[in-house]
Amino acid sequence: MAKKKSPNNVIDDPTQSLQTFNLLDLAQFTQEQSFASNASKDWHLFFVGRDNVHELLKYVLSRVSVSLYLNMYGYDDAELNDIILQLCEDPTVMVMITLDQSQAGSKTEKQLLATDFAKDPAAFNTHIVSGTQLREIVEGESATKQISHTKGFVADGKAGGEGSTNWSTSGEGTFVLTNAPGGPGYLAQNNTQSIFVDPDTISRFQTELISEHMAALAMLSPSEKRVPSRAR
Repeated sequence: MAKKKSPNNVIDDPTQSLQTFNLLDLAQFTQEQSFASNASKDWHLFFVGRDNVHELLKYVLSRVSVSLYLNMYGYDDAELNDIILQLCEDPTVMVMITLDQSQAGSKTEKQLLATDFAKDPAAFNTHIVSGTQLREIVEGESATKQISHTKGFVADGKAGGEGSTNWSTSGEGTFVLTNAPGGPGYLAQNNTQSIFVDPDTISRFQTELISEHMAALAMLSPSEKRVPSRAR
């Protein structure tokens, strides 16, 4: 798989890490290119259609080197999926992904589920639960069989993200003009994306993401829980 490199996608670059992540690093993705002097050092809110949320997500996710816990409702972003696939290929990175049943079937989700690490999670330290695997759960994947609507992640135990933003073209906004909304074919929903580094929120959200994953996993039938071994 070709590994795309850019300042906002530095996956597998050992000089880039979330271990030294600072929220100020994300000011470049705002329309203003800066934060106010009294802005929080623990949390910041970004706006689809105003801020470049797509590149912001690439920036954070491509710096993962330890773990990624992710629950996503709408999963249909090829560039973000490429980053996720590369993380899943690295057995030194713990990856846990929960996707919603009602949104199953996107091209990126099918690509993710067709991989070796989806078929043999122990070999890759990767764990994926998706609606395409949970066919008996017609109503959804939450503990109460509703849709799994959380849209967020915790990366390396250092940075978290949560908001109304789905991973899709209109969900994140398509920036046709460099670092500015607008241009022919521009699409953007009214969505928000928070990024936070507060240790207590990180810990509590990571626990919640694990709980949501385990709730979806518990709904699998015995036959579905038997994961086929990867060809050696």
